[in-house]
Amino acid sequence: QVQLVESGGGSVQAGGSLRLSCELSGYIGSAYHMSWFRQAPGKDREGVAAIYSIGGRTNYADSVLGRFTISQGNAKKTVYLQMNSLKPEDTAMYYCAAGGSWVRWSAPGQYTYWGQGTQVTVSS
Repeated sequence: QVQLVESGGGSVQAGGSLRLSCELSGYIGSAYHMSWFRQAPGKDREGVAAIYSIGGRTNYADSVLGRFTISQGNAKKTVYLQMNSLKPEDTAMYYCAAGGSWVRWSAPGQYTYWGQGTQVTVSS
């Protein structure tokens, strides 16, 4: 059984930093994307960043480029999202997702496995 468990959310002032973690348990193959999505109240779920298990290729939303960094742990079972220079508009529930090698990284409907989410709140 595949499970994703996020941690590391919280409240921070604008300009601050947070680090989210997502731990994968179970087997989903050797080639997969692990990604972070976020969803603010009343808005669609949007892709934030993704990392591919083979080679570590990364993708980022334009809105977070240069501020957020996605990375894998040594065993590739944990994915991190380092968030710096946080802005109030980054406030959302953040979800970790895992999907096959074929997914378009920013398309939430193409992902099979999801975590429960962790709240990030940035105050001005």
